[in-house]
Amino acid sequence: MTPTAHVPRPRSHAPAFDVAKVRADFPILSELVHGKPLVYLDSANTSQKPLSVIRATDDYYRHANANIHRATHLLSERATGLYEGSRKKAAKFLNAADPHTIVLTKGTTDGINLVAQSYGRSVLKPGDEILLSWLEHHSNIVPWQLVAEQTGAAIKVVPINDLGEIDPEEYVRLLSPRTKIVAVGHVSNALGTINPIKAMIAQAHAHGAVVLVDGAQAAPHLVIDVQDLDCDFYVLSSHKMFGPTGTGVLYGRKQLLEAMPPYQGGGDMISNVTFEKTLYNQIPYKFEAGTPNIAGVAGFGAAIDYLMSLDREAALAHEDAVLEYATARVREIPGVRIIGEARHKTGVLSFLLEGAHPHDAGTVLDQQGIAVRTGQHCAQPVMDKFCIPATIRASLAIYNTREDIDALVRGLHKVREVFA
Repeated sequence: MTPTAHVPRPRSHAPAFDVAKVRADFPILSELVHGKPLVYLDSANTSQKPLSVIRATDDYYRHANANIHRATHLLSERATGLYEGSRKKAAKFLNAADPHTIVLTKGTTDGINLVAQSYGRSVLKPGDEILLSWLEHHSNIVPWQLVAEQTGAAIKVVPINDLGEIDPEEYVRLLSPRTKIVAVGHVSNALGTINPIKAMIAQAHAHGAVVLVDGAQAAPHLVIDVQDLDCDFYVLSSHKMFGPTGTGVLYGRKQLLEAMPPYQGGGDMISNVTFEKTLYNQIPYKFEAGTPNIAGVAGFGAAIDYLMSLDREAALAHEDAVLEYATARVREIPGVRIIGEARHKTGVLSFLLEGAHPHDAGTVLDQQGIAVRTGQHCAQPVMDKFCIPATIRASLAIYNTREDIDALVRGLHKVREVFA
């Protein structure tokens, strides 16, 4: 299939988006790197943080530094309010019907491991199958390999085409009564492909499979409605969506969470402990052992507030327009090969530059103040599919502009000069 240029998704209108106002919310965008203004094009790796998130984390330590759920004094009450308030905000962000279906985790990786070890290890047996795709991040591959080894289940993998899209016919063909779990990314971190996740979930359910969606790359860009998607599990990370590192969410269907055993033991996940027997807490608390990253969760709540204060449709239209501009400008550079041109994609432009290894290109770009990611992006199977060792990845967020892309293009011409 011949690659085609990315075409933004059609919209009834394109509301105005004040990117200058948004950029002013992110202090680090005023930073100088090697004496040059920072051009940050690595948001798929981790996004930058608005001042409101930085303040929320600081305010926790200044005014509410205490443990949660375990004391009657005022600071503990403040901390608990921040923590549980963020859970409610996350439920609203995902349109989950019940905040108790929101487990606060260390991030996407932690959420996937929780489901693999708690749900997967409980239900899988020899002969069962776990269905993944070639687009997956390592975090949505390795946990399933571990549980497959533990249970005797087999892993099946849906191929992708030359555009970087999941093959829909092969997906349906690989589904069978043996398929117990489907684990698939909503948006590819390496290529930006948006998977037709709602249809995939319905097709999996028709075969009796449970579906986990890796939403790490979708959360900062797309409006997510777990009730409309009808997914069984949905995981995401705070740090991809302008919040702190070390925090995230696992949404789970209530009856599944209630039936799952705890993932880890410790404080706060119990209701009664004796040496003879322990009774576990109700959901979601039975999955939240130990003292959590309370400051991070407070910042996560502020990040959700920030995202939901924006016109999400206008923000996505802005990002799509910058991605379209970036794709066209980078394509004009001699020796460029774009990797992954899915018909529905967001936020990511991966490419190669003839004569320069991606790591070398990234080093030269860094000297120009331009931050991109180079390497396999924790998605080695994607690189193997295209028979390449790595790519240069420019990944976008709400604060990026055409001027950022112009700087990238100038930087890539500098790379060409260096390695001519």
